[in-house]
Amino acid sequence: MKILDDVVVGEIISCPDCGNEFEVSKIDSNNVTLSPAESVGEDWGE
Repeated sequence: MKILDDVVVGEIISCPDCGNEFEVSKIDSNNVTLSPAESVGEDWGE
């Protein structure tokens, strides 16, 4: 997956092939570590 040069930690990236969302968890030199993004449902106060 292509990652832009100006990506920041915490940014959510969507995979163009599978549609899954990933969160940038670490940037180290030329390496970017992604983790599955947590999906937060709506909270209706229930």
